[in-house]
Amino acid sequence: MNFYRTTQLMLSGAAFFSLAGSAFALDGTDLLKKINAAYAAQGVAIAAENIDIDGTTVTLKNVTVKPTSGESLPISEITLSGVEEDEDGGYYIEEAAFPDINKTQDGATVTAEGLTLGGISVPATAGGDTLDTMMLYESAHTGPVKVVKGGAEIFSLLESNMNLALREDESGFDFDGTFKSMKVDLTAAEEPKSKDAIEKLALQHVQGDITMKGAWELAPGTIDISEVAFDFTNIGKLSFGFKISGYTMAFMKSMQDAIKESEANPNKEQSDQALGLAMLGLMQQLSFDAAQIRFQDASITKRALDYAGSQQNMSGKQMADSLKAMTPIMLAQLNIPELQNAISAAVNTFLDDPKSLTVKAAPEKPVPFPTIVGAAMGAPNTLPQVLGVKVSAND
Repeated sequence: MNFYRTTQLMLSGAAFFSLAGSAFALDGTDLLKKINAAYAAQGVAIAAENIDIDGTTVTLKNVTVKPTSGESLPISEITLSGVEEDEDGGYYIEEAAFPDINKTQDGATVTAEGLTLGGISVPATAGGDTLDTMMLYESAHTGPVKVVKGGAEIFSLLESNMNLALREDESGFDFDGTFKSMKVDLTAAEEPKSKDAIEKLALQHVQGDITMKGAWELAPGTIDISEVAFDFTNIGKLSFGFKISGYTMAFMKSMQDAIKESEANPNKEQSDQALGLAMLGLMQQLSFDAAQIRFQDASITKRALDYAGSQQNMSGKQMADSLKAMTPIMLAQLNIPELQNAISAAVNTFLDDPKSLTVKAAPEKPVPFPTIVGAAMGAPNTLPQVLGVKVSAND
């Protein structure tokens, strides 16, 4: 009797879990519908001929990505793993894996491997101006990317990674990205002048990394791109950053709506004018906080001076001296006496001993964009003072 009752309980339990599994099975059609709703603001639609579900894995087969303007992009399949439905009807996707790319066009073959997105949050209701209406990604990754033409590898990238982290108090995001070991082969250049310049500048094989780092504070709409850096071996490191405020979620939503409305207007000229006016209106909400651009030399400056000098039948040092003499004459036309002296001093210092050249713009308080536009149109020579521009070298 006990064996019978135990067996009956086990069968009842199995039946319950079987029914529960059916009741809580993922709805692939609903998931794709909500992904499309989130992408609608960006003018992209995703279609799949079949949707297969295996536990928490959803496979979209024979996928087509169609932008509002442009040709459709066919993708064999997209695998979404670790999919969970939230209580509010949204979804969380642990990882989206895309097929490798291998495409040949105009004699060049492009290949890319390991294309994934991680930690994707799909909103239950998209199109609003709050966090829970946005589709967010925690990470994006690509493996090796290569471009081969004429049997030669003219471009390659070891891997790239992008990361986005929502702060615990949901006040904003921190993000960073890396493009590792980028290589460009310029030896195949055919135009004689270009080929000569590449050889004289020793740019036959360019190799380096690209990195970026920044943050976005939602309430004030402050976007702080602290650094985007292009660091190439035997050339130098060019980095820049900027900080603006007013780019709130409401601002972003208004901008997306304006673009969407413009794309829906069949009258191209009229839609462009309307979009331009809308953007001018939105721009009044933005303010400029700061910006910086900096170049750290790694031997390219001397080669550039030598090459430029050879084109004028002079040495690299003579070319440097010529540039130092010309700089104040050219700047005098801009009518910026205070900054003119600083730029001339920085140029002289850098050309004498190329190490670094930095341009900073740091006003005492944020400057509204309309003020910048007004100064640029009415009195451009006042812009350096309005923006607090400073130039320095080898610091």
